[in-house]
Amino acid sequence: MTTHLRLLTAGGIATAALVGAVAIGVLGAALAVAQAWLLAHAISAAFLHQADVASLAWTLAPLALVLAGRAGLAWASELVAVWISGRVKADLRARVLAAAVAQGPRLAADRSTAQTALLVTRGLDALDGYYARYVPQLVLAVIVPVAVIACLAFVDLVATLTVALTVPLIPLFMALIGRMSATHRDRRWSALGRLAHRFADVVAGLPTLRAFGRAEAQVATLRQATDAYRVSTLATLRVAFLSAMVLELLATISVALVAVGVGLRLQNGELGLEVGLFALVLAPEAYLPLRRLGSEFHAAEEGVAAARDAFALLDAAAVARDRHGGSRPPDRLDAVTVEGVSVAQPGRELVAPAGATLEVRPGELVAITGPSGAGKSTLLATILGFAAPTAGRVTVRGADGSATDVAALDPRAWQDRIAWVPQVPYLAPGSVADNVRLGSPDADDRSVAAALAAVGLGDLPLGRLVGERGTGLSGGERRRVGVARALVRRASLLLLDEPTAGLDAEAEARVLAAIRAEAARGAAVVLVAHRPGAVAEADRTVAVRWASLAGPAAEGDAAGPGASRSAPGAVPA
Repeated sequence: MTTHLRLLTAGGIATAALVGAVAIGVLGAALAVAQAWLLAHAISAAFLHQADVASLAWTLAPLALVLAGRAGLAWASELVAVWISGRVKADLRARVLAAAVAQGPRLAADRSTAQTALLVTRGLDALDGYYARYVPQLVLAVIVPVAVIACLAFVDLVATLTVALTVPLIPLFMALIGRMSATHRDRRWSALGRLAHRFADVVAGLPTLRAFGRAEAQVATLRQATDAYRVSTLATLRVAFLSAMVLELLATISVALVAVGVGLRLQNGELGLEVGLFALVLAPEAYLPLRRLGSEFHAAEEGVAAARDAFALLDAAAVARDRHGGSRPPDRLDAVTVEGVSVAQPGRELVAPAGATLEVRPGELVAITGPSGAGKSTLLATILGFAAPTAGRVTVRGADGSATDVAALDPRAWQDRIAWVPQVPYLAPGSVADNVRLGSPDADDRSVAAALAAVGLGDLPLGRLVGERGTGLSGGERRRVGVARALVRRASLLLLDEPTAGLDAEAEARVLAAIRAEAARGAAVVLVAHRPGAVAEADRTVAVRWASLAGPAAEGDAAGPGASRSAPGAVPA
């Protein structure tokens, strides 16, 4: 289904708008014909019969009503379209955000947060031009020329043939120019996405850049991205101006042909003045909607590009949902087993991890080791259900001994059983206690304080305010708040991605002791680790590796420290 068709049938809302636009278009076409006939009658009466204003009152009054009616229809069309646009944008924003959350960390591998933010803000806002101007004009471009040709056929066959033969030239050239503009449109949207991504990266890392005196060096990077967006925007504008010039030229020549034919036949007495004026006034109405459609198409291009991006994200989320069933995970976990899991990395000839195998039971702490890029974080995402394995599977075994594929579980019910700490835990603006309670909204202050004390942050005030991404806390404190968030959750399965990275030896020991305590109470713990202390704390280690689709798997010191304690069945490095 094309992007335009999906936009015109979005949730049934836009379909109603399309039906309304058709009704308005039919009425507008009828008013255009009435306007042309009334004008022709008034002008011919004034010239041929020297009629004054008083005698033309019965013609001018309806003409004024017709003009008012056309103005009212234009106002109503835009009003309804703007309302529909708001409804569709709200619906798409909610669905895109839900899809982004559902895809979890896998989304970050495909697109940056800044690109997603750009999509749901400025990108979808551009749909105003699509619904408010392009769709109504599209309906008029279909209805009005047909109505004009049908009316002309009753009064002047020559003018009818002229209009019928020249009108198709405009959509033909529109299609040719549209093919050329599509490339520029996509380049412009991509350049804007890159600019948003780079700007967000620079702003997020500005404190670090200033600390190392590298802030000014980023100006050149931003200037380069801005120049790329400027060049693509100007290229799009050139195509838009070319399109407008071509369409205006075609319409002008076509109307001139009608005028020449009418003039010659008027001179020869083959055509009455009133009929000739009717044809001359009505003929431009056949080309006007098509000319406007070309300009409105370029105005709506950014919205169409954003909608295509939004639908791609929604389709990816739908595929992920289709892979999942609705069964609930077992009430009591007996084991989580990873059987030969390989994950192909999008956009790269790479499988990471390649053939990873491990099993973790309640009360055990299993460390995952391997070189950078081996797929350790991806393996956690696979266990979470955020990433689908290219080969192999992840199963959950209950107390009754039955094993269920994670792909067959209800994703939300399964993730509710898990506490996950990514490499960089996200902290939202608010208090420290609020950020810890993200793991368990019902946790009381005592539980929150106990979790913070367990990771060595017992002296950190619960009410201390932090900014976006934990501004106001050190890097180590942010990481430990993320671990405390996982501890307060009291989950059956803990997935920890390098929770001690960047910590000193004393802080690392406190965090590892807290993690070991979680295993002691019966939780299954999977820990991605590079540091020797974290590996040494594990009951066993499993080394993972990556493999090139064009060659053999990578080799080297993938196992890292403690590799001699790898579990049977672990993939060797």
